[in-house]
Amino acid sequence: MKIALLGGTGFAGQNVSKALKMNDYEFYPVSRHNGYDLRDLKHNLNFIEEINPDVIINCAAHVGSLNYVSEFAADVISDNTRMILNLYEALKITEKKIVIVQPLANCAYPADAVVYKESEFWNGPLHPSIMSFGSTRRMMWSIAECYYTQHGVRTVNLITPNMYGPYDSTDPNKAHALNALISKFVKAIHTGQKEVEIWGTGAAIREWLHVGDFAEILILVIKNINDNKYNHPVNIAQNFGLSVKQLVDLILKYIDYSGTVWYNTEKPDGAPKKVMDNSEFSKVFPGFHFTSFEEGIKSTAVYYHSVYPY
Repeated sequence: MKIALLGGTGFAGQNVSKALKMNDYEFYPVSRHNGYDLRDLKHNLNFIEEINPDVIINCAAHVGSLNYVSEFAADVISDNTRMILNLYEALKITEKKIVIVQPLANCAYPADAVVYKESEFWNGPLHPSIMSFGSTRRMMWSIAECYYTQHGVRTVNLITPNMYGPYDSTDPNKAHALNALISKFVKAIHTGQKEVEIWGTGAAIREWLHVGDFAEILILVIKNINDNKYNHPVNIAQNFGLSVKQLVDLILKYIDYSGTVWYNTEKPDGAPKKVMDNSEFSKVFPGFHFTSFEEGIKSTAVYYHSVYPY
């Protein structure tokens, strides 16, 4: 089996690359770092012809923090839309029977939902703050369905919660939320900063997924790529979340920051609670063991220590 890994030099991509190497898969990273601009149809056609993969893992995305996807909303929706559509167009043109496996961020769920259920994915509008990115995740689902209906292009869609772990950006405006939080404390340790500011009250509850677990699940999918249980989008879910304050307390416990924490309550919390229903996940991936927060936070802190200064 040959695998093309789109976005192979990004946050998720680097972790997936590590898992593929450990499992001895033949794979080829595809990104602007090795000359492929996935916003261009010709570049998509080129990598498909040159690699001739059996599977495409699509981790390519233009994304950042909540502030970033609002500030650069037009760029985010434009780049992501072109990447998604051109990939499927290239598969239509080449007529190759290649399976796409890709994450869909759970920000595509309705803004008013508290527990995210696959059957309720379309039951309401997105939150305006993530419109630019979340709408393209909905588009991925729609395009996958339509290209399967007309052209037989098969896609495995995995809906993911907020991910964290090694190899993310060191720019807090681009890093995923928990990574940005951990990197802030690591930086405070190195600079001797006596106080760390946290936006909001710390009460908001979110579900979190260690990126290494996402990579392991991808390996399980690839090993059983023809199984029809992957034909419908499935949450990668534990139906369990932690508040920002609980996360901060765990970070303080595991990375030895001795300063104080200040909650800036003038900043918004967002929705009180967002977790993902795990009913389908338990059926599709029975017995999967998720990384503990202790292990996940420690490994992420080790990464940010290793790349400091930033």
